[in-house]
Order: sequence, then C-alpha cells, then structure tokens
Amino acid sequence: MVCGPRARGMIGGVAQGPDRDDAAVAGHDDLTGRLLVAAPRLGDPNFERTVVLVLDHGGEGALGLVLNRPTALEVATLLEPWSEQARLVPPDVVFRGGPVSPDAVIGLARTEGAVPSRGRVPVLSGVDTVDLSLAPVDQPDTLRGARLYAGYAGWSADQLQGEVGEGAWFVVDGLDSDVFCAQPGSLWHDVLRRQGGALALLATYPAHPSVN
Repeated sequence: MVCGPRARGMIGGVAQGPDRDDAAVAGHDDLTGRLLVAAPRLGDPNFERTVVLVLDHGGEGALGLVLNRPTALEVATLLEPWSEQARLVPPDVVFRGGPVSPDAVIGLARTEGAVPSRGRVPVLSGVDTVDLSLAPVDQPDTLRGARLYAGYAGWSADQLQGEVGEGAWFVVDGLDSDVFCAQPGSLWHDVLRRQGGALALLATYPAHPSVN
C-alpha cells in the first residue's frame, strides 16, 4: 500500500457550511471509504477545493488521499511496472495525495470481486489499496487500473471529527468513478453537484469570491 514511511500528520482550516454529518461529528462513525469535500472557506491552500478519500479512520486518527491534484510526473517515470495500469485510468500521472510524507507513494487499484490479500485492503466498492512493491503481473488478482499518490493527508486522534463538526468538510459517499475520474479538475464541482440541495448550489461557488 505505501512505499515509504507512514506517519500521522495534521491539517488545519475551519470553514462554515450548510450541512454536516452529525454522527461523524459525535465521533461514532468510521469514515473509512467516505469522501471529504473541502468547504469553500476551508482556508488552507493545501486543501482548497479538494476531495479526499478516507483510507483509514480510528481511535489513533485518520489517513486520506486527495483525489484531484494531479502532477506532471508520469507514473512510468516513478514506478515503470505500474505504467500500464495507470494508462487504464488516465491521466497516467502521479497525484499529490497530501502534504504528509511526500516521498511515500500509495496505490489505489480498481478491482472487481477480488478477495482481500496481502497489501490489498478494500476502501470502497471496487477500490482497494494495493501493494506497490509487488508488480501488477504478480498480484493475486487481475487489476483493472491503478492510480498512484505521493504523500497523504493525516489527522491526529479526534481531529477529523472536530474539523467536520466545525464545517471544514462535507462528508459524502464516494464512488469508484471519483477515484479514477478522467477529469480531476472538475471533481470538486461534480461531487457537490450530485448531492442536490444546498451542496449542489455550492458547486457554483467561484474559486475567488470576488468573481461573480
């Protein structure tokens, strides 16, 4: 799953929003597999208009990947054995998963009916973490595309619940198509738009409030 050190980091930024996940705020929900959509006033440039997939959430904190920050680095340049899998879910570049441990690389793979095995853990339906040290041809099951992320987002114990409670993030359900979207630049808008109601209206919120 991770090539490089794993450590808990912290992200900040508080914004107000119209909706929130009350169970998550109370600290009773495991948010693994859910999406965190940055509220318009988050205030942290690391996470402005980001969509984060939560990979792990427990008593010690949480870990997630930013899904919509592609870099210019091709997967073939970083991990050539995974270039073919990356081409199945273009753009075939490395994504910036977050500010923590930028030298750590995490892989997500598109799967279908696969049984969890060494290095592969289901995150949401059709999406597993994948052991990047094992070449695709040596994986126990056939993969249908993979995306690589350098770095990740991390929260200390109870920090994520606090940020959700203060309106920094909207918690919504994720789809495999969110992870492997072909146009990551529109993901923030697209995820909010499909929620309907007040969140759908926020999808039209300009990147800079002075723009009307």
